[in-house]
Amino acid sequence: MAFVGAGPGDPNLLTLRGAELLGKADVVVLDEDAFGPLLQHCREGVEVLAGDYIPRAKAGKLVVRVCEGDPMLFSSISEEAAACAAAEVDFEIVPGVPPATAVLTYAGIPPAAAVPEFRVVDAAMEQDWASHAACPGTLVIYNGIDQAVPIAKALIAGGKPDSTPAAVSSAGTTTEQYTVVTTLGRMQPDLKHAGFTEPAMIVVGDAVGMRDRLSWFETRPLFGWRVLVPRTKEQAAGLSEQLRSYGAVPEEVPTISVEPPRTPQQMDRAIKGLVTGRYEWVAFTSANAVKAIREKFEEYGLDARAFAGLKVAAVGEATSQALVEFGVKPDLLPTGEQSSEGLLAEWPPYDSMLDPINRVLLPRADIATDTLIAGLTELGWECDDVTAYRTVRAAPPPQPIREAIKGGGFDAVLFTSSSTVRNLVGIAGKPHNVTVIAVIGPQTAKTAEEFGLRVDVMADKPSASALAAALAEYGQKRRQAAVAAGDVPRRPSQTRRGARRRLK
Repeated sequence: MAFVGAGPGDPNLLTLRGAELLGKADVVVLDEDAFGPLLQHCREGVEVLAGDYIPRAKAGKLVVRVCEGDPMLFSSISEEAAACAAAEVDFEIVPGVPPATAVLTYAGIPPAAAVPEFRVVDAAMEQDWASHAACPGTLVIYNGIDQAVPIAKALIAGGKPDSTPAAVSSAGTTTEQYTVVTTLGRMQPDLKHAGFTEPAMIVVGDAVGMRDRLSWFETRPLFGWRVLVPRTKEQAAGLSEQLRSYGAVPEEVPTISVEPPRTPQQMDRAIKGLVTGRYEWVAFTSANAVKAIREKFEEYGLDARAFAGLKVAAVGEATSQALVEFGVKPDLLPTGEQSSEGLLAEWPPYDSMLDPINRVLLPRADIATDTLIAGLTELGWECDDVTAYRTVRAAPPPQPIREAIKGGGFDAVLFTSSSTVRNLVGIAGKPHNVTVIAVIGPQTAKTAEEFGLRVDVMADKPSASALAAALAEYGQKRRQAAVAAGDVPRRPSQTRRGARRRLK
């Protein structure tokens, strides 16, 4: 049996020991709404419980009880551990990152910087606020949001100046983190419309004054932005991670479904030709094409060694990465524009003295354009254009997602192709006019405008990474303009009519 501290909210703050135990667990006990992301560390088939777990532990199963913050700090876990001891169940307690330090760090408040004294109290227990008022350093208060104003008055009555800096931070270390900086004397008016709920933390002391210089989390360019990524989780993994690094909350919504060709004979002949030396080159224009060939190889018991003697081209970085993961290093990758045109610009013309074979295999989608074929033909190559997979419109997303798209619940949407524009509008409706529209290039912009969408951001080169970076730059400029004007930075979704507005 193990009690594992999960930290205050950010799933990346889980300790290595905690992740190790979750990976071995037979049973996990946790609140899925709060700690669901931690299940990614668990093996498939793990049992998830919300109730009594001691019978499982007594039966010899490894039970991991996930606890908020640090299990031994202002927690009832000591009672649960005592119950395990009474039931003769061996247990381990794994410390977690305590909110008292993590939330302050994420808010840009160094707790022991101004004066080397740091006091943490739980407002749920009876406190002598007069003695706390005498604390010259930083006072951190758990579970006090409902009593924030009376606590402030009690500290003033105990001798703290009403000008003492204070801050209240809720949902700490998550992308919903929200911090109000005030003073003890202004606690009531400044918190009146903040709408704070637990979990929240009250911080009192001069260290709060350092937030202006040290705030790093809430000042990220896309902090808290809910960004729609119209791709599958598999396709969007790297893009979503990049968006998270900017502070965004990405949400993947597939707009296409990738399916095998209606008839497999063409692909079967292509694989046979690839193995028997029919081709000089194989050109991959998408990661999906690499996946389709890889699956066919596995079906025939082949692996990357079958590419020996072949030259391999990839249209861009994502496709190249898929090939490398397969064990194939591309011979040709555009150094400029990552597109069919960019690939053609660097493709060598056919030379009968140098090239024993003049044939190129193109495993592609059923809806691929003929740009690459036409260009290769002009260069003297013969092309076998093979349908490796079909793209069909995906099923509509759940109703809450559709309502958020049409109602302005998303702050931005990233369109990585014209088809994602057409398909998203087709399955979910047109994004609200407050939503920032970001596109990967001119053709996608043209399609978006044809659907009546205002294009706000365009990548400087046609890659998903460049698109995310362009959106972050847009968000940063928007934030800087608001601060320069003396306004509170707000997300696009907060500007729609009826949106909740909170002052920071």
